[in-house]
Amino acid sequence: MSMGHCSEQRPGFEVTKDWNGADQVAIRSPRGASVRVCLHGGQVVSWRNDRGEELLFTSSKAIFKPPRATRGGIPICFPQFGNCGTLEQHGFARNKIWTIDEEAPPLNYGDNNNKASVDLLLKPSEDDLKCWPHCFELRLRISLSMDGDLSLISRVRNVNGKPFSFAFAYHTYLSVSDISEVRIEGLETLDYLDNLSQRERFTEQGDAITFESEVDRVYVGSPGVIAVLDHEKKRTFIVRKEGLPDIVVWNPWEKKSKTMADFGDEEYKQMLCVDAAAVERAITLKPGEEWTGKLELSAVPSTNCSDHLDHPGRL
Repeated sequence: MSMGHCSEQRPGFEVTKDWNGADQVAIRSPRGASVRVCLHGGQVVSWRNDRGEELLFTSSKAIFKPPRATRGGIPICFPQFGNCGTLEQHGFARNKIWTIDEEAPPLNYGDNNNKASVDLLLKPSEDDLKCWPHCFELRLRISLSMDGDLSLISRVRNVNGKPFSFAFAYHTYLSVSDISEVRIEGLETLDYLDNLSQRERFTEQGDAITFESEVDRVYVGSPGVIAVLDHEKKRTFIVRKEGLPDIVVWNPWEKKSKTMADFGDEEYKQMLCVDAAAVERAITLKPGEEWTGKLELSAVPSTNCSDHLDHPGRL
């Protein structure tokens, strides 16, 4: 997708137009890694390492047309995940135009050193308030570290007169070489809700999660660090999270892929969704309260990845 020609430079990031006329923000690290974020949905649509390799999956049949969320990248699911509620699938945040937040309040994380970042903001429109009558501010800071690690920090504030509850997920489409050569480590022995069996609860029996058919699960009470190992590429994604107790694992496999208009029939082989999420139990905020959820993604050569798993406190 071409970046278009209209652009303006700002500190740390550049704002351009995509070919639909939607604003995109590009962030680059000095070593060459980059992230692109579409203001439609506040959605990360590209994350490349310093060799220019794309680390996120986007379907070749993705529809880049508001108000529809693009199939790929990292859509933001808020205030609903899936169809567990009265709103549209995965809530409305991924279908709205976000703004660049020039006056974002400071974060309590001491992690702003050597990071290029952009702050985005979503507030409800009159229409949003009709279908979900709660006043909120949803802030999203997207950062790229010197090493090319991608971090997303979301803050939801209740600016309402009464409490409200919501679900949240970073619906992360990882790019993999061959799904049958991929395994996830860090979810062993956990309970999961199986969306293919009416959300029935099971306990994970395997040493690692591997893929040979459709998977759609919510692993509950998951650890702060998990690893997604791509055997063929000899690359490991390290997923670190805070404030997001669940991990959703999804691959549509062959049959389901054929039913999705914006997804190629064979593309399930090149993707895996691993979502840091809070979906099993809703988050409730009293008036004035704020919730924070953080995701950090690293892509490292597989030989180095055990160091990351041994030190979950690195977040």
